[in-house]
Amino acid sequence: MPATELTVESGPDQAATADGPGGVGADVRRRLHPPMPSDRLVSWLVTAGIAAIAATLRLIGLGFPKTKIFDEIYYATDAHHLVQHGVEWDDKTNSGSFIAHPPLGKWIIGLGEQIFGYNAIGWRITSVVAGVIAVVLVIRLGRRMFRSTLLGAVAGLLMTLDGMAFVSSRVALLDIFLMLFVLAGFVCAVLDREQSRRRWLAFLDAGGDAEHGRPRHGIPWWRLSGAALLGCGMAVKWSALWYILLFVALIYVWEAHTRRTAGARHPWRDALLDEFGWLLASLAIFTVVYVASWAGWFANDHSWDRHWLRDHGHAEPPLIGPLYNLFQYHRDILAFHTGLSTKHDYQSWPMQWLTLGRPVAYYYSPDGLCTASQCSAEILLLGTPVLWWAFIPTLVAVAWWSIAKRDWRGWFLLLTSAAGILPWVYYELSDHRTMFYFYALPSEPFLVLAVTMALGMIIGGPRARPERRLGGTLVAGGFVALVALCFLYFYPIYVGETITYSQWYARMWLGNKWI
Repeated sequence: MPATELTVESGPDQAATADGPGGVGADVRRRLHPPMPSDRLVSWLVTAGIAAIAATLRLIGLGFPKTKIFDEIYYATDAHHLVQHGVEWDDKTNSGSFIAHPPLGKWIIGLGEQIFGYNAIGWRITSVVAGVIAVVLVIRLGRRMFRSTLLGAVAGLLMTLDGMAFVSSRVALLDIFLMLFVLAGFVCAVLDREQSRRRWLAFLDAGGDAEHGRPRHGIPWWRLSGAALLGCGMAVKWSALWYILLFVALIYVWEAHTRRTAGARHPWRDALLDEFGWLLASLAIFTVVYVASWAGWFANDHSWDRHWLRDHGHAEPPLIGPLYNLFQYHRDILAFHTGLSTKHDYQSWPMQWLTLGRPVAYYYSPDGLCTASQCSAEILLLGTPVLWWAFIPTLVAVAWWSIAKRDWRGWFLLLTSAAGILPWVYYELSDHRTMFYFYALPSEPFLVLAVTMALGMIIGGPRARPERRLGGTLVAGGFVALVALCFLYFYPIYVGETITYSQWYARMWLGNKWI
């Protein structure tokens, strides 16, 4: 499993030497399609092993506590009502209830309740599945981006052993599903990038000329699949919108850079002309998937604001009427969110998230048996500190590398990390909205991959001196080991294990900021 060779796949074009089929230069060939590792079977065995570890950790004690914790009282209950009525329901009025988030995440929770019953296992099991799939996707994306099974495995282990991802995979909240759909959408974006670059390389190999021609443009299935997945993310929480905008921008920029690498004279213009229709199709897919997630609302006459036009004395024409009613509903939801400034004990601001300035207590009980007179049991949404406190210096290092080497991977990870955090800075400044640490969860896979990239920079590529490779490998291995030890130390307060009060307090490293 060779370490990554952080070669430059973008940057200024260079004259191609006629040392390949069709006269394609070695540098152009390398930048269009650097070779993948040959250990495909081994990589899947590694992926399966890490996924098994992740699943085992997340399944142990999943049914504790048996009662709903934190916002499970909303989402697990809404999921149950969706299964029963097809829409979120108010038992007091026997009609649809007002909700703050779209229904898809609650439908997924409801699927677990249908299979395992309306109990703690039932409303949490789909979160476990989502968390394990996310680990698998991080491994495969890391391997593909860094051309290294070793670094893909490192990324998967870090994701497996992070407290935020771990706790989020064991509670019936929406953010784990948002994170999964966002991650899966950008995995598809990277695969679309590679598919496009392979198509251009085949075109050049066949004697094509990028200045006067272009390869036949087949259907970009990966791109359209990514659009559908991000539409699903939007149907879980609206904060996926920023990732949708980034997805469209990245596709266009990558297509333009592909044409420039291939030798096109007007890459930005050509990319716009060639891809505009497919980008419009992607936007249409986002929209269709999102609206389709409201099928239960459309099908139920008792849904909240289902007949807004009729109730306000207006005609309600077929198709247009229901869509307009949904639009009015969305205006009310938006007003709810923009006006959400109620103080909360565990609220935090975006600038605190990477420093773990204010984690969220999902559950706390002083009851239970332990070896002291005072006991504590807590489920605390807290990223593994060794890992999270490495994110800021990692982002600085990756930014430096990206500028110096013009490496698309660094820019990709910086932008996808920022898309889950920086928009909330605007909301903090504009309306002082109540926010929580778990809003950062969609950024986490990309932050983990950024750490992995930095470890690859430390290890060096195959051409690095042996002593450099050995030292770098020891540093990287030591960091992963520290993350694992840190995760094990905080494990009791990730799962609600009853420990003595002094043991619990010893884990409150930032004192009142964590209490």
